[in-house]
Amino acid sequence: MHRPDPSQFSRRTALTGGLTVAAFTALPPLASADAGPTPAGGRGATLMRWARDTWASMVAMTDPVTGLISDNITGDLGNRAHYTSPTNIGGYLWSTIVARDLRIITPGEANIRIRRTLRTLRGMQHHDAAGMYFNWYDPRDGSAILEWPDDGNPVVPFVSSVDAAWLGAALLVVRNGDPGNSKAAGELFSRMRFDVFADPTFSKPYLNYGGYYLEEPTRLTSPPPTIARDLIGEGSDVWYTRDHHYDTVVSETRITTYLGIAKGQIPPESYYQAWRTFPPDWDWQESIPVGEWHTYLGVDVYEGHTTIWGARPFPVGVARCSRSSCPTCSCLRRRGRLAPGPQPSTPRGRAEAARHAGVRILGLLPASHPAGGYSEWGVDALGLNPDGYFSDIERTNYSARTNPAPDFGNGVVTPHAAFLAMLHDPAEAYANLTRIEHDFDSYGAGGFYDAVATATGQVAKRHLSLDQAMILGALGNVLAGGNLRRYFTRGEVERRVRPVIAPEIFAPLGGE
Repeated sequence: MHRPDPSQFSRRTALTGGLTVAAFTALPPLASADAGPTPAGGRGATLMRWARDTWASMVAMTDPVTGLISDNITGDLGNRAHYTSPTNIGGYLWSTIVARDLRIITPGEANIRIRRTLRTLRGMQHHDAAGMYFNWYDPRDGSAILEWPDDGNPVVPFVSSVDAAWLGAALLVVRNGDPGNSKAAGELFSRMRFDVFADPTFSKPYLNYGGYYLEEPTRLTSPPPTIARDLIGEGSDVWYTRDHHYDTVVSETRITTYLGIAKGQIPPESYYQAWRTFPPDWDWQESIPVGEWHTYLGVDVYEGHTTIWGARPFPVGVARCSRSSCPTCSCLRRRGRLAPGPQPSTPRGRAEAARHAGVRILGLLPASHPAGGYSEWGVDALGLNPDGYFSDIERTNYSARTNPAPDFGNGVVTPHAAFLAMLHDPAEAYANLTRIEHDFDSYGAGGFYDAVATATGQVAKRHLSLDQAMILGALGNVLAGGNLRRYFTRGEVERRVRPVIAPEIFAPLGGE
């Protein structure tokens, strides 16, 4: 079973590098916004089958009393984990909205399910001063986890900037998309303070901390370095992750910045403080970018791209084919194009790079390791991490200087990455998924299993609730006319975030 590091913030959400609230990705609809789900027949019928089976896994992972979903479950849907996070809970909330809009469940059932989850959330222990939840809870009763259920290791309550944003975005979707639970979701969202993560003292102001502990984490086995701060002037210290700031715009904490701007809690220019690519004079990078400097809201921004194997992808913390290119507010459109500018061209470039990285079936994202555990799968050549995140089990390393043409091995793909790629290439994403289903023992009663080693055919036969939620989020936007995109952007996101990101040019990347 997947076991995150309980002494730190969520391993999956902290390490993935690319912003991944996939439910809100702008996917080209296969049906009009008012037409309901795509009718049966052909591709639409297959997509609906995938959606129904994926929803079955979400139901199997969810406690029928608390309405809290587990982090993961075995592929036979028989053994679910006894821990969950705000990220997982948020994914379940938007997945329920998708299941309703695709008519997999009735509006009445969706209303009951969401109400049950929100009722449990209201009663769960959390950090009152910020309105934020801790990282780990027991889904059976909603209690905060203070000892890890598998081995008894201590857990110090930690508030993650990424997990908080996943849940906050999902609450916004429910507030705007479910009239019966709008008030309850709105109350939970309104008390959330996203400015508590922004560091105004950092060299690039308002970059987000990884998060903070509510007590000095000395009782952890390996305490991380922290710094005490008086949180929003409330008179008591919290302990921030001192050496951990998110400093790239293509990272999951981008959601945190968006929501902080949407709520008027951080200044708009904070969006431009994060790097798009690192500047070219940082010559330790595996791939050196080229680009131009532009200025937005008084902030100088280097807008660059790499050129690798003939493609022009946009490097990220963990370079993957799709997830890092699908930020929440890629759903904000201007003049018929996505804003900000890099989104149209980068996934195709990243997919092309993935082909050269030895992956004949696309889908590189952090996911289960087919041999057990969890790993960050990516295109090493594109990552901003100098140590690399690898595409294959052999951890084959690329270097423009020392190993420009490596011999890649047993590449690992995850189906949820291909679902996210429907934003940019629906036909290729669909064909890719049918190959995964037909060529490998990769599908069960709960839909696609989490990961496949493409050379040996070894499969990680389990489901992670976050990855399943991203599949449903993508399918909701494809089959229901961009439903989650509309729910998320309605209101303050449209009013306050769109004007901030709209001016960005990304001239070096060009158009379609």
